[in-house]
Amino acid sequence: MTLQLHNTLTKKLEEFVPRESDVVHLFVCGPTVYDLSHLGHAKTYVQMDILARVLKQHYDDVFYLQNITDIDDKIIARATEQGIDWQQLRSQFEVEYLKDMTSLNNTSVTQYARATEYIDDIISQVNRLIDGGHAYTIPGDGIYFEITTFAGYGKLSGRTEIKKDDSESRIDQSDNKRGWNDFCVWKFSKPGEPVWNAPFGAGRPGWHIEDTAIAEHFFGPQYDVHGGAVDLIFPHHEAEITQMESISGKVPFVKYWVHTGFLTIDNEKMAKSVGNFYTIREVIEKGYDPMAIRLFMLQAHYRSAVNFTYDNLDAAKNRLANWRNIASLRHQTHDTLRDDDEKSTDERSVSLYATSQAIIEALDKDLDTPAALTIIDEAFSRLGSIPLDDIHQHALTQLLQTIDDVLGLKLLETTPDIDDETKQLIIQRQHVRANKDWNESDALRTQIEKSGITVRDTATGPVWEYTA
Repeated sequence: MTLQLHNTLTKKLEEFVPRESDVVHLFVCGPTVYDLSHLGHAKTYVQMDILARVLKQHYDDVFYLQNITDIDDKIIARATEQGIDWQQLRSQFEVEYLKDMTSLNNTSVTQYARATEYIDDIISQVNRLIDGGHAYTIPGDGIYFEITTFAGYGKLSGRTEIKKDDSESRIDQSDNKRGWNDFCVWKFSKPGEPVWNAPFGAGRPGWHIEDTAIAEHFFGPQYDVHGGAVDLIFPHHEAEITQMESISGKVPFVKYWVHTGFLTIDNEKMAKSVGNFYTIREVIEKGYDPMAIRLFMLQAHYRSAVNFTYDNLDAAKNRLANWRNIASLRHQTHDTLRDDDEKSTDERSVSLYATSQAIIEALDKDLDTPAALTIIDEAFSRLGSIPLDDIHQHALTQLLQTIDDVLGLKLLETTPDIDDETKQLIIQRQHVRANKDWNESDALRTQIEKSGITVRDTATGPVWEYTA
């Protein structure tokens, strides 16, 4: 089956066909590193990680590029507030961002690119915009793109006006602009601010142009997929198209645009001023497994909104715990659990192999994670209610590997086999139960539970589970 994606540019579900048959270039807007990452970041970057993982199911060469905005008004202001150098602040929060992404298992990024390391590329793009008659100078302010010089402005978003939930940059604001939605590509320096020399005046880059400059550096003037949160469609991504297509004259700048929906907190927009602002770090520090956060973010379709409550997160936590207990079945001590090296064609294994394929097929339909999770729930429900000798170990392990590969939930990694001593206790307990020595059976159960394992007695024998 081929991958289908909803393309924001065409407003249609389309079959994904890369510009080059064997290579996929994916760019996702990264963070502005001035503070700890919040749950909105978690949603976007988990779901973009899924996109990269699914692409890798179809193509061997997937280059996932993510920029790091490491120069910005917010960085300068926060560093000034704290009385530290802006470079120290941006380095600190870049490290923290990468820690959070690693904890969430967002590991598909091929390369992170700091804006300040591509200043020459940015200056080159500004020069070409000026030479092409697309950019003008406001003395004492900066270089601005003139929207009237690009007829296609608005083709991504279908509009040209700012709305309430759009992400704007203060650097684009100026009373002296020729057009109200002209945007800044280069801001002239103010005393005490970071500065880079350029032929058109010393200063620093605008927000929108860092993305196109970095993308052009790695991918050229056209590439396959651009992802990001829905609030970036206008004006940020609209500005990216406007800049790059004006510079290159090639259309389209990006073939497929993929955008994630909002995250709300108790059905309200997350905001520090409202008091409903949660960082990834603080949720983890409350004792929540990062994989539970990841699973929570996958329970809604990427283009849909996700409403965060701790009750909803608890539900995801419990779902994950159940899945991990099913994953542990591959380690059970019963001889009846098959351990074949080769794929089996018997009925019990075929259904598990088919489940692996069904998960991929669900994700191929515009990354339909809710459908994929339902398929997993149904398969695991069957596994939890049938005798162990009806479970094929190789097929179960492959199913878990598929889930880990495409959803990144670490089921194999987080369900290790128990130690031999605990296994022997479980076997010993089976023998004393067969002799109806219930006191010794209870004593052995207590001893087993000290190792973090719960024993559940079933009609076909005991099954051990990780203590929740």
